[in-house]
Amino acid sequence: MNKRQPAPRSLTAQLDRLPQWPLYLGILLLYPLLVYPEKVLFQWTEISVGMQLTYIFIYAILALGLNVVVGYTGILHLGIAAFFGIGAYITGILTVPAYPFGIGFVGSLICASLGAALAGLLLGAPTLRLRGDYVAIVTLGFGEVTRFSLRNLEEITAGMRGLNPIPPPTLPAFLATPLSWLGIQNDWALDYRLFYYLALGLLLVVILLLRNLERSRLGRAWVAIREDELAATCMGINAARVKLSAFALGCGLAGMAGCLYATALTSTAGPDAFDFSRSVIMLCCVILGGLGSLRGTLLGVLLLIGFDNVAAPALDGFLQRANINPDDNPWLTFSNWKLMCFGLALILMMRFRPEGLLPSRQVEAELHSEAQLHREGASI
Repeated sequence: MNKRQPAPRSLTAQLDRLPQWPLYLGILLLYPLLVYPEKVLFQWTEISVGMQLTYIFIYAILALGLNVVVGYTGILHLGIAAFFGIGAYITGILTVPAYPFGIGFVGSLICASLGAALAGLLLGAPTLRLRGDYVAIVTLGFGEVTRFSLRNLEEITAGMRGLNPIPPPTLPAFLATPLSWLGIQNDWALDYRLFYYLALGLLLVVILLLRNLERSRLGRAWVAIREDELAATCMGINAARVKLSAFALGCGLAGMAGCLYATALTSTAGPDAFDFSRSVIMLCCVILGGLGSLRGTLLGVLLLIGFDNVAAPALDGFLQRANINPDDNPWLTFSNWKLMCFGLALILMMRFRPEGLLPSRQVEAELHSEAQLHREGASI
């Protein structure tokens, strides 16, 4: 008997099934080489798109750490900026000339990640027994306590001035010749591309790590705790240990991002750089992109941080160059409206697409009935 052969897929359908990440990665890898210097972009402002992309990579690591806690495990964390600051200040203490340690970038990166993870364990061990809003209140309070502690411990943290200068990483000797072939200068202060590729490389490592953890036993346990903690516990999952592992990993990634941030900035910045608003912006990135989704989190960071660091200053520069706002009227300054744009975008998202732009399948299934998903698939 001849079996019925499946109908051949169209070329468009086959292309849609191909992974798109090689294209995006190729663009990110080639951009600094093809567009350097960046004088042809945004002639009305001094913004370096490449340098801003570097900070977007750093914030992406921070948001991915928050996504482990909020998206995978379902714990509302409102103090991720505190661990971001802990990583930055550990880096400053271990590298600035004012202290005798001077262990270099690699050592400070490891210590910042482990130190932030340890702080997450110390905070999570007594508080993760709480549920719901109580955990959010505790993490929010810890963030404020950390910020005021960094401000008041002036003998250690230099108070509002921050620790500086943080030296750049040391480039391995075997990379000098290949970089010279690509036209990249061996100077971290003059050529942003060195730190660009460093931040992009660490971001890729974090993505691969989390991608493997998603499919592991631990990743499935995180999702089980998020879906129904009681049922997961009855199936033999140690809820306290699983939640604590997610908390420690998320805080450790935040410490890594803090180390990168301080090194790129050559300073820890002041304690107010790690306030509650920073935690809220990262949470908005995760919600906008989609809870529990790696792609969604990256997209949320690109949209929000890119809008804040690139689009808003570029529009302000355009208004000034066009002489539309010669008197610096605050009502005609686009940066004064960006928070309203953030709020409006989140309201529209919660109303029309509460699962986010690129949600995980589990979250999308929770927020939509099977019939609605079927109708959406049929319309596509």
